[in-house]
Amino acid sequence: MISEFPLRSRFAPTPSGYLHLGNGVNFIITWILVRRAGGILRLRIDDGDGQRCRSEYVDDVFRQLDWLGLDWDEGPQGADEFHRSYSQHHRFDRYRQLLQRLREEGHAYSCDCSRREIRAKVGNSVYPGFCRLKSKTENTNGATRLLVPGGVVVQVEGKEVGLTENMGDFILWRRDNSPSYQLASLADDLDDRISLIVRGEDLLGSTAAQLFMSRCLDEQSFSRSQFFHHGLVTGPAGAKLSKSDRALSLHSMREQGAEPLDVYRAAAPFLAIDPREVTSLEDLLQGSRDTSAPEFILPS
Repeated sequence: MISEFPLRSRFAPTPSGYLHLGNGVNFIITWILVRRAGGILRLRIDDGDGQRCRSEYVDDVFRQLDWLGLDWDEGPQGADEFHRSYSQHHRFDRYRQLLQRLREEGHAYSCDCSRREIRAKVGNSVYPGFCRLKSKTENTNGATRLLVPGGVVVQVEGKEVGLTENMGDFILWRRDNSPSYQLASLADDLDDRISLIVRGEDLLGSTAAQLFMSRCLDEQSFSRSQFFHHGLVTGPAGAKLSKSDRALSLHSMREQGAEPLDVYRAAAPFLAIDPREVTSLEDLLQGSRDTSAPEFILPS
């Protein structure tokens, strides 16, 4: 159990494309778990990557949340307010502060290797630390990486995630002078006092990376958070959904006549509810409390 009351969680979409069915299912699962627990739900839009995030996709976040009938307790109520007061670009100084702490304590180093060079040397993008022994002076034209020693294994929801082989020395700050998702997401979760994080199971590696980084920073509250990594919604061929595939975006589904009920029923199995029993969002909220369904109810 989490000692902090009330439970706090978040929606945290990245506006790099139109939201797809998997994003909608994640929002619904998060909303249900938080509302059942009597917790607080925050809307955070992770737009730190300026090269990939676009205003039309920020607008889409608000349109789809409204369509699904999902509310939240903290954060922007519209795109204009988001850009004015809540964009991650307003928090770059905070992210740099954490980056500097990691540097000063010997956990981070500069790297000028390109993705092409890394793939040519190791055959994939898992970075083994070619630049670790270079000068400790910051290279303002390169990236900054977290040093992940060999053999690091992180426990996430009872699973062992080998961080060294899955993530390697992952990026903290990109060469375009913007924070990585891993750094910005951790900073925001710490500052927003998030105690429940709901993600797809494809992000187990990200959770492991952020848990390891929080320990490097001696930020123990993140390690005390609860995590729920749900299964993935897949496409017709069983492939993971992608924002580049517009056919299964909520935007396109709506154009083809989809209703919110279609998304509610897609979320039902992840909450141990028979989709055939679902006719509304309220059915999910009041649905089966089967022991296989996740519950995050805190003691009063």
